[in-house]
Order: sequence, then C-alpha cells, then structure tokens
Amino acid sequence: MSINFRAINKDEILSILPLLHKANTTTPHDILKERVLEMATYNNYECVGVFDNDKLIGISGLWYSVRHYSGRSVEPDHVIIDDAYRGKNIGKQFFSWIYEYTKSKGYEAIELNTYTGNRKSHKFYYNEGFEIYGFHFVKVIRDDQKFY
Repeated sequence: MSINFRAINKDEILSILPLLHKANTTTPHDILKERVLEMATYNNYECVGVFDNDKLIGISGLWYSVRHYSGRSVEPDHVIIDDAYRGKNIGKQFFSWIYEYTKSKGYEAIELNTYTGNRKSHKFYYNEGFEIYGFHFVKVIRDDQKFY
C-alpha cells in the first residue's frame, strides 16, 4: 500500500462518481454526474483525492470562500474513504494533508457539514478538533420540493 494525496484534475472529475455514489445513494446517477461536472467549472471548487498507488480510494471536495466570522475558509465536502481502507488511519492522514495544502494557499479556517446520523464522522471530526458552531438548514425550492 502506497498512499498519496493530490488534487484531481478537472478533466478527470468523473472518476469520483463511484465513491460519491457510496455516500449519496438518493441522487439519480445522471443528476449526480451533471452536478459534479458543473461544480468542476467553479473557480471556488476543487476536488482532492487519496490514492493507493494510482487507485482512487478517497475524495473530498474543497469549497473556498471568505466568511466575515472566520476569514479565508475552506469547506471539505463529500468526504469519503473507500470501505476497504477505513480503520487504517487514512482519514486522519488525508485531513492532515488538507490542513497543510489549504494553509499553504493562505486559508485560515476549515468548516464542514456532516449528516446528523453519521455518528462515526462526528467522532472523527471531534477528534480532529472541530467544534459545532451552528446548524445547517436546507430548503428545496425546486417545484418537486424533493431533496436529492
């Protein structure tokens, strides 16, 4: 096992779909693909990956912004480590890399959301020094009002 971390080029962004489907089982494939392709066009979005040699085994989107309460911040999104690689300290290594990578770009804070039912992630983020600062609310304004 040779673990390494790097940004995923925009022209290879669809390589994240198999892992993304593991975390997002409700969004239809065609819609998920369309959204990922659109996200990759934004200047404030980047996807980074964990690789075992050349095999993609983990991902995190990074959304860059400036917030009045935290300054230049980055939000890890859709953080996933393949099931076969969990429990091997790879998530901790990945976040250490993300901290250094984004800090080297001049970012000052990291904030994120996690699903309320994902208790394992809560423990992980607490152990990483994250604190609950607020609640994340979502309202779907599409005509079907469904969340997917």
